[in-house]
Amino acid sequence: MKFQQKLEKISEKNNSLLCVGLDIDKGKIPNFLYQKKQNPYLDFNKSIIESTKDLVCAYKLNMAFYESFGKDGLNLLEQTIKFIPKETVVILDGKRNDISTSAQKYAESLFDYLKADAITINPYLGKDTIQPFLEYPDRCSFILCRTSNPSASDFQDLLIDGKPLYQIIAKKIKDWNKKQNCGLVAGATYPDELKIIREILGENVPFLIPGIGKQGGDVEKTVKYGTNSKGTAAIINSSRGIIYAGKNEDYAELSRKAAKVLKEQINQYR
Repeated sequence: MKFQQKLEKISEKNNSLLCVGLDIDKGKIPNFLYQKKQNPYLDFNKSIIESTKDLVCAYKLNMAFYESFGKDGLNLLEQTIKFIPKETVVILDGKRNDISTSAQKYAESLFDYLKADAITINPYLGKDTIQPFLEYPDRCSFILCRTSNPSASDFQDLLIDGKPLYQIIAKKIKDWNKKQNCGLVAGATYPDELKIIREILGENVPFLIPGIGKQGGDVEKTVKYGTNSKGTAAIINSSRGIIYAGKNEDYAELSRKAAKVLKEQINQYR
């Protein structure tokens, strides 16, 4: 099944554009899990998935949070992915890339070994380093374009022949999207730029949109400018605001409530 078909099916089934970021942090999960569970991190992830799986279209796992655990983190990553329902989109957020031969190995590790539906990659090295990822026609490569962090403008707003770099990247992504397996990362924290990028990319390219929640992105503008004319083609991510909504034994219930509130806010503006 093509990525866009999988995304459309789960978005329609759950009536959701919400993505929950499973950014496991040993300093933030409830303390009681350390006393009661043999594998507190996996049990935490399982509880969050179980409590939110009918509210989301995707889960995003930022690989840094898992790699920081060393070899145990890779096992945690694998086990978490296996627990996610097969119908739900799995995004591995590592922002990988390198020269083409190394990029090929990154693609193999993320798509073949870890079985991700989608990944995030950096376009800075150019097309030949993007191409290995695009050889997977049924997956999606979300390419960084206008990121949500405060200093994104250091490079992404630099003018080249009168155009900011992020717009040039957006046009490149449109050119690279021959197999309809390119996506784009654009932050909710820059809604005006998000609007311009959607105008450049058109209806069909899916956007992965971080920056809602703790980073302060506006839900109404994100939905208005980030989705297409059908109110689809967007995956709107929230991590800390959902998974760390509670610190006690009711943490999973509180995470579900937070996810439901955000899902309903998003749908209000679709």
